[in-house]
Amino acid sequence: MSGELGSMSDDLTWDASFALARRLRAVHPEADLDCVTLNMIYNWVVALPEFKDDPQLANDELLQAIYQEWYEEINPL
Repeated sequence: MSGELGSMSDDLTWDASFALARRLRAVHPEADLDCVTLNMIYNWVVALPEFKDDPQLANDELLQAIYQEWYEEINPL
């Protein structure tokens, strides 16, 4: 276990939006979500070493879900 978010050796796929959002938050803590685009999220996800899904399966709905999870993670109710 490497620490900050538990085991980072787990493979990530498109349907793990919460895990992807937490990982992106850890890798890009400086990101201003008001300026983050779905294209940026796509590029950042496919660049993650633990991402093991087909990049061509991405769509706006999946990318929006990752964005939403990230937003809610840093802006709790």
